[in-house]
Amino acid sequence: MTGYCRNLLRSLVLGLLLVSQPLAAEPVTWRIDPEHMSVGFLVDHLGFASVLGMFHEADGSFVFDAEQRRVEDITVTVRAASIHTNHKARDEHLRGRDFLWAEKYPAITFTGREARATGERTGVITGDLTLRGVTRPVSVEVVWNRTGAYPFGDHHEAIGLSARARILRSDFGMNYGVAKGWVGDEVELIFEFEARRD
Repeated sequence: MTGYCRNLLRSLVLGLLLVSQPLAAEPVTWRIDPEHMSVGFLVDHLGFASVLGMFHEADGSFVFDAEQRRVEDITVTVRAASIHTNHKARDEHLRGRDFLWAEKYPAITFTGREARATGERTGVITGDLTLRGVTRPVSVEVVWNRTGAYPFGDHHEAIGLSARARILRSDFGMNYGVAKGWVGDEVELIFEFEARRD
C-alpha cells in the first residue's frame, strides 16, 4: 500500500470516529412555559392555617449546561397584580399599599447571581429579589426533575424544575399585621414550572 493510500485510509477512519462520537453538550437557553407554570406562596393567617396563594402571570429564562450541571443568566418576572388567593376582597387588599402595592410596583423580579450544585439533581441559587422596589438577597433551593421531549403537541424539548425559598415580607416593607400576629412575616415561595428550549 502506498503512502498516499495509507494516509487516505487513516483520514477516512479518523473521520468516521469523529462522526460517531456524541457532540459535547452546549449551554442551552430555556424559557418558562406560561401554560405549565405555577408561582405560589404560603403564609400564616392568624395562627389558624396558612393561606395558599398564586400568581397567574410570570415569565423568565435561564441558561443551563446539563453536562457541567451549571445554570446562569437566571431571570424571573412575576406580575404582582396577578395574585390570587381565592378571596376577592383579600386579593384586592394584597394588591394594595399594605402589601404588594402593585399599582406602583407592577413587577416582582428575581435575578440569579450564583448557583452551586448540592447533589446530582439539586442545587441552590443565590440571587436578588426585588419586591415593592426593595432588593434583598434570597437563596432558592432547586430540584431538576427531568429534561426530554414533551410527549404531546409539537414534541418540543422541555425541562421541569421545582424550587422553594423563604423570605420575611417585612424585609420588603410589608409590615401590615406582623406585630399583631394577623398575618405571618415568613412567606414560603413555591415555584413549579416547565421551560421550553429556545
